Amino acid sequence: MDRTTVDEPTYDPIAATLRSQGAATLGESGARRMRHRVAAVWRGAAVVGPAVPVGCTPGDNLAIHVAVTRAAPGAVLVVAVGEERELGYWGEVLTTAALTVGIAGLVIDGCVRDVDALRSHGFPVFSTGIALTGATKNRPGTVGHTVTVGEVAVETGDWIVADADGVVVVPHATLDDVIAGATARTAKEAGLFTDLRRGRTTVELLDLDPSPISLA
Repeated sequence: MDRTTVDEPTYDPIAATLRSQGAATLGESGARRMRHRVAAVWRGAAVVGPAVPVGCTPGDNLAIHVAVTRAAPGAVLVVAVGEERELGYWGEVLTTAALTVGIAGLVIDGCVRDVDALRSHGFPVFSTGIALTGATKNRPGTVGHTVTVGEVAVETGDWIVADADGVVVVPHATLDDVIAGATARTAKEAGLFTDLRRGRTTVELLDLDPSPISLA
């Protein structure tokens, strides 16, 4: 299947706006920042989409398999696995299944495997690392219930923005406020860049007090 047919819905104005702001700006504007241990598995991975929270019994990924059958196109699976992180909870098989139904990407507070395959498929994955050993597939779990991933609570309908800078969660209840804050921040920074190129300094523009600094 052509990868372009299953990307997160770029026509959605919310997704387009969040993507244009990026994780770093949103994280300074009210979005909740995941811990840095949750990072891109392959260089260039990026994803934006509404969250489908998934909770696994530590060491088991049955809930992930079920989530793939229930998530809407464009969704991002956001997975908590508890303290048993060093297992390959996701790999090429689940990636192929996810692409077929249009899932946009994965954020997991645990490990994955088959990294070369994930990269070649162009499927965005953000995880805590890589592990060879797979998980079992027969333990209880949850799909759609609130989970904590990267030490951030994630609910159904929250927005996920993940890129080279990290992963943030934009709560659905504060979506408009976060977007407004990020847009204002971007506009302000554009003015800073213009002034810096004209020779002004960050000390001047940010009204910094240099007095604590000892100069030779």
